[in-house]
Amino acid sequence: MTAVARYIDTIQDNGGLKGTDIANFADVSSATVHRWKSGSHVPHPNTQLLLARLHYVVNRLDEYYTPEEVRLWLYAPHPQLDGQRAIDFIVGDRTAEVIAILDRLESGAYL
Repeated sequence: MTAVARYIDTIQDNGGLKGTDIANFADVSSATVHRWKSGSHVPHPNTQLLLARLHYVVNRLDEYYTPEEVRLWLYAPHPQLDGQRAIDFIVGDRTAEVIAILDRLESGAYL
């Protein structure tokens, strides 16, 4: 299994996300995501970075929430992001702002 396939599996298993979700974030078809998982194709380097960022955030959230709750956390408007969704920050390469929230969560400052 490739690293990309493992990342996608983790994003799906621990983050409650579907292949369609990943396809939408990466602006590709669901079939393309399937090819990445099978190892027959490799995503563009920018897409690999997106998957890495999402994988990191999902792993951090997995410490506190169920996969369904992780998915909701990513998709719901977040008060610490001025009502915007964390997933939009991750896709828009603003993951540092999401990680700051996770750091506060980890320190117990915000639950």
